[in-house]
Amino acid sequence: MKITVLCVGKIKEKYFLSAIAEYSKRLSKYCKLNVIEVADEKTIENASDAQLNIIKEKEGERLLKNISDDMFVVTLEINGEMLDSVGLSKKINDITVRGNSHICFVIGGSVGLHNFVSNRADFKLSFSKMTFPHQLMRVILLEQIYRSFRILNNEPYHK
Repeated sequence: MKITVLCVGKIKEKYFLSAIAEYSKRLSKYCKLNVIEVADEKTIENASDAQLNIIKEKEGERLLKNISDDMFVVTLEINGEMLDSVGLSKKINDITVRGNSHICFVIGGSVGLHNFVSNRADFKLSFSKMTFPHQLMRVILLEQIYRSFRILNNEPYHK
């Protein structure tokens, strides 16, 4: 099983980097994890909708260059389907049972995903109606993927 986490922007904060390293290490027992970062665009304050769309388009083009046809693509979107931890583990299991051995989770930049990236998704996942910093979302996503594998392997996890 391969898991790719494809995200916009680099993480600079050491506490996020430490958490990502920890979950990456834990996940190595269950899957081959690859984290790919693409450059983000500078967002000017009070940007117009047209300017925000250009930013999403540029970031989206970078994201799509890293998505291959063999990947099952899961985009993280506020309007996606909300699952609990057991539901996410079942979703991951269902994806693999259907013959997909490579899941790509896509985290957009600070202004979100362009429609053409969202349209490429095989599944749209929402963690909440709230907006989270994309750096923190990466940690949350890795923790939930790890928790999913623990559930799938009937290993203890905190409820």
